Amino acid sequence: MLFLNSFGTLFKVSIIGSSHGPMVGVLIDGVKPGLKMTKDLFSDQLARRKPGAYGTPRKEDDEPVFLSGVFNDYTTGTPLLISFENNNQKPKDYETLKSIYRPSHSDYVANLKYHGFNDYRGGGTFSGRLTLGLVAAGVVADSIYKFDISSEIESLNGVMDKTLFKDILEKAKIEGDSVGGVVKITVKNMKKALGEPYFDSVESVLSHLLFSVGAVKGVSFGAGFSGTKMLGSAYNDLFINKDGKTLTNHDGGIQGGITNGNDLVINVAVKPTPSIKKSQETFDFKNEKMTNLQIEGRHDQAIILRSLVVLESAVKIGLVDLYLRSKVYEN
Repeated sequence: MLFLNSFGTLFKVSIIGSSHGPMVGVLIDGVKPGLKMTKDLFSDQLARRKPGAYGTPRKEDDEPVFLSGVFNDYTTGTPLLISFENNNQKPKDYETLKSIYRPSHSDYVANLKYHGFNDYRGGGTFSGRLTLGLVAAGVVADSIYKFDISSEIESLNGVMDKTLFKDILEKAKIEGDSVGGVVKITVKNMKKALGEPYFDSVESVLSHLLFSVGAVKGVSFGAGFSGTKMLGSAYNDLFINKDGKTLTNHDGGIQGGITNGNDLVINVAVKPTPSIKKSQETFDFKNEKMTNLQIEGRHDQAIILRSLVVLESAVKIGLVDLYLRSKVYEN
């Protein structure tokens, strides 16, 4: 069997479901037996993902249901299947998308790839709703190894002054538009020596996962692109003690694809939500002419606001897989 939509070597994650199908969820293999696994463990992280003032009006309970891999509130060691019911659906809002594809969304390419058999309702399997599975997997990853991770919005619509964020959001809301920005993720007290030199470097693995989040269009580590403006003498992270602590952290805690124990720093570019209320001129593929598109349905005005927990979860999944693999070297 081909696993074309799975990630991981020892901590293997598969996302399942669709936006307006009966459920979304995640299948996780590689979870050892005896881990406490109750619904309460998921509450805080799932609450962080719920829409706020600038989010979709769609409200779902998002209560995890353990379909396999849990017995008497503990993991059994067999594949863990967690689902979330879709109860608040409005599939008729998406009838237009059969032939008028939303600009910068997955509608057009999904139709091409799946020969017209794709579930177009709310983006189907491409919907941001499927990030519930990533968040759930992040909670499970936390049960294996708890990383000290945090995130914040560094800029919104190119503006770094956080006092202006609300004004930017309000203006976009009034105009029926959307905004994107940059999220900075920091992992402190990093375990050393995670990662491999080449194809499974920390950068490779985490970028792979972060780009699995539909709104992500760029990932960098440490100084990122700004580091290209520096001379080597200014960029180099000089060691200042026997523990490998460095004076600066332009490499973002990674050297040679492997963590060095300094803070892991990741910068993620999140694009504006493509589904906007503002009228747009685009092509009608059925009638073969330009037309006015007024998108129906319920959408986030700034998906970046809800992305923080999703992006953190993606990083946790990657780091836990690398952590489990690193234990090979300890034997």
